[in-house]
Amino acid sequence: MTGSMPKILVVDDTHANLVAMRHLLADCGAELVEATGGNQALSLCIDQDFALILLDVNMPDMDGFEVAALLGEAERLHDTPVIFVTAAYSDDINRLKGYRSGAVDYIAKPINDVILRSKVRVFLELHSARMQLQHALEELSARNQQLQTEIAERQRIEAQVRHQATHDMLTGLPNRVLFHDRLRAAVQRGILQHAPFALALVDIDGFKAVNDTYGHPAGDALLQAISARLVHQVRSDDTVARLGGDEFAIIFTDADEVPPLLQRCQGICNVLAQPYPLQGEHGALLARVSASIGIALWNASVDSDEALIQAADRALYQVKEGGKNGCVLASS
Repeated sequence: MTGSMPKILVVDDTHANLVAMRHLLADCGAELVEATGGNQALSLCIDQDFALILLDVNMPDMDGFEVAALLGEAERLHDTPVIFVTAAYSDDINRLKGYRSGAVDYIAKPINDVILRSKVRVFLELHSARMQLQHALEELSARNQQLQTEIAERQRIEAQVRHQATHDMLTGLPNRVLFHDRLRAAVQRGILQHAPFALALVDIDGFKAVNDTYGHPAGDALLQAISARLVHQVRSDDTVARLGGDEFAIIFTDADEVPPLLQRCQGICNVLAQPYPLQGEHGALLARVSASIGIALWNASVDSDEALIQAADRALYQVKEGGKNGCVLASS
């Protein structure tokens, strides 16, 4: 017998009837399991799955009606078809009682072997169809789960690609592309909602000397440290971007008053001027740089994002000309 072969439970308290059933169903394509009473039948149903139960109505310990009713109460078993085998086939009262107990059909004693085999074949075919459907549903569920996993992975990769297209690989900051998108969006909000904001261009003084003296790994580590300090100095709705090399930009939202803005930028200068403990090609080192910051405050007379960038760039040039390590606000 193979593990996939369906099982039929035959319940009868008379040994001769079990032998007869065994003989009649020997080649039906199912494994026969026998029980001599209701309690044994219920015990077998707990441990095994049956395609069909052939249940004798008249048994001493528990009659077939009681067994069928108890099977119907068990969630795992109530779909198992039960055929009553009874000598009282012509008794309509008993037949009605049987259907109410969960029987799906009757076979009369003495058993007609053609009728028995025919009914058993029908229920085995139904069981086979149900198993095929269940298998197909399980495969579909597994495939759906696989598709969901594939979709989630594809979405993750697409999000990663989008992130890489708009963020600097070294520092993780928004790159020039995303910076321009956010600056244009800020200009539009400024025009439509009268939302004030400011742009600061940040240039690192002395970066090239660190890069040339200690090597590119130290220079990269320095840029990462500078980026981390910049992010900690701004609000969550501000934008810090790396434009390339040692050039950064900050978009300050809700910036409408000059003194607080200049104070914030001077604080950034002070923070960036603090020493940077780094690990270079030849061991630990302490790098020192400073920052020059040019600031432009948006107002209604600024007609484009490019005009704002040019204003901030002119202010940055003034800082550089004035000795670096400071901030200047562009004149309106």
